[in-house]
Amino acid sequence: MSKYLLDKFLFTVDRDAEWVERYREDPRAAVERWEDEYANRILGCHCDESSTWLRFDQAEREALATHDYPKLFELGAHPFLTLTLFIAMFERDYADEPLGFQSEYARRLAHVTPPYPDIAT
Repeated sequence: MSKYLLDKFLFTVDRDAEWVERYREDPRAAVERWEDEYANRILGCHCDESSTWLRFDQAEREALATHDYPKLFELGAHPFLTLTLFIAMFERDYADEPLGFQSEYARRLAHVTPPYPDIAT
């Protein structure tokens, strides 16, 4: 398991509107494509330098592919990164209520009590 890779996925997808839509519409394909193309790129490197060993494990891949943000939280993904990406994807579905998606996010994570999972990478 790599909390770093989960957070990297959440961070990079959230910063690209095309990737946000791709992930919203076909999450499994988006996760596979991102993993193949971006998982081993070094953040902040504007060259072709990359690593070769980073891959999601099955639990991470499945949680990402099913938009299971409670599971991502349990796996140690940073809650702020998770929340901001999922707001970008789903806030429009809750447009008729103020903070609609944020309320749904809190409801689905209400079962989690301190101590929270460690979010250090």
